[in-house]
Amino acid sequence: MTTATKTVTVIPGDGIGPECVKSAQEIIAASGAAISWDEQIAGASAFRQGIASGVPDATIESVHKTRCVLKGPLETPVGFGEKSANVTLRKLFETYANIRPVRELPGVVTPYSGRGIDLVVIRENVEDLYAGIEHMQTPGVAQCLKLISRKGCEKVVRLAFEFARAEGRKSIACATKSNIMKMTEGLLKRTFEEVAKEYPDIESWHVIIDNCAHQLVKKPEQFDIIVTTNMNGDIISDLTSALVGGLGFAPSANIGNDVAIFEAVHGSAPKYAGKNVINPSAVIGSAIMMLRHLGEYEAAEKVENAMLVTFEEGKHKTGDVVGYGSPEATSTTAFTEAIIANLGKTSSRYRKREHSPIKLPKVSAEPALVFPKTRRVIGADVFVEANQLPSVVGPALEAAVEGSPIKLKMISNRGTQVYPSRGAITDCIDQHRCRFVLRDLSAGNEVTNEIINDLIARVTAKFNWMHIEKLQEFDGAAGYTKAQGED
Repeated sequence: MTTATKTVTVIPGDGIGPECVKSAQEIIAASGAAISWDEQIAGASAFRQGIASGVPDATIESVHKTRCVLKGPLETPVGFGEKSANVTLRKLFETYANIRPVRELPGVVTPYSGRGIDLVVIRENVEDLYAGIEHMQTPGVAQCLKLISRKGCEKVVRLAFEFARAEGRKSIACATKSNIMKMTEGLLKRTFEEVAKEYPDIESWHVIIDNCAHQLVKKPEQFDIIVTTNMNGDIISDLTSALVGGLGFAPSANIGNDVAIFEAVHGSAPKYAGKNVINPSAVIGSAIMMLRHLGEYEAAEKVENAMLVTFEEGKHKTGDVVGYGSPEATSTTAFTEAIIANLGKTSSRYRKREHSPIKLPKVSAEPALVFPKTRRVIGADVFVEANQLPSVVGPALEAAVEGSPIKLKMISNRGTQVYPSRGAITDCIDQHRCRFVLRDLSAGNEVTNEIINDLIARVTAKFNWMHIEKLQEFDGAAGYTKAQGED
């Protein structure tokens, strides 16, 4: 065990958070780990102070100093109001990978008990739909931009392979929806397959995310590590937690090259706050991950074994296991005391896994990582608001660009080509994607900014537009996808 004291920013959180965090702090202190705490706030208490991000400057300054955070759950308004303070913290400190270990626990009985589940979901943590870039395109049409970068993919993929080596794991599955979203989800798949060549000691394979969910329910023991995009990972990591007892047992780590944030993944459960009935295991598990991150391996093993022995004894089961209000339910404080009493004991039924420091990936800090030899713009997609059917919008736009170097190729509505009609039965909305391309696509011809400016002026004379995307080719390959039914 190391002797130098390490300071950790602790954010007790909202609802049940303070009780869970206090439990973890007491156990860490009893283990002898050399940890001191700098307590800060985020979430509901910050929102009440009028801090729109939910993260005060003092908290940000603390994290910059300590580089390590133990955090309770934070409240976030749902469907309105401020951004998630949880997501804000992850983004502010570029904690680009979320690590969610899921392992069968002794004494925690589930329909999967005895199957030997021992897997980890590693989720990209800062981009994808969680970039949170949303717009109302029309009064009745909302848009969210799904941003996937080569840099983001490479960082999380490399971390997944390095994590596998650090824990002696042998297999990584990359789970994507690249059969539908070939550009965005496909970028993770292509990056994974390229990086995997550098790790021949680890088996790598790809699985479509819906099949992955199916297989996790059917045969979860086949998985070792799953690496996936942000939204997909958010969903399947909660699914995997349910396989071993639920979110009350689900720790997580948000890992970046500069800062690491450790937190339970469950919510703040305000209806149970202050009642001394909540299961603190997820926060304790997150604290164990934190101890390993800080090099406190002896203390981490000590705390983990004490918690496992407590599970094995079967005497201390919290309300989420036996039912809140049950006479068998153990209080949060009694559960904490039982773990402290078991410090120094070793689990007899839990196979020890070796842990070594994770070699954090080194990916260039330059904004651009991909450099095509050739590129050109061959057209543009203009999104317009029109309360008319495509049979009216199409001819109007064709007339508008008469005499221009570009022509209207097609209009899609909700992703399906509706003009020229292909016979699709589409219940149209008032947002139309209008694809314009060069009339002459011969080599050397290109759509310039002047042509696009002229196009927008012509479209504006007819319709209200709200969004435009250039149609680009990189090294001769289309940098855009076709609509359903488009030739």
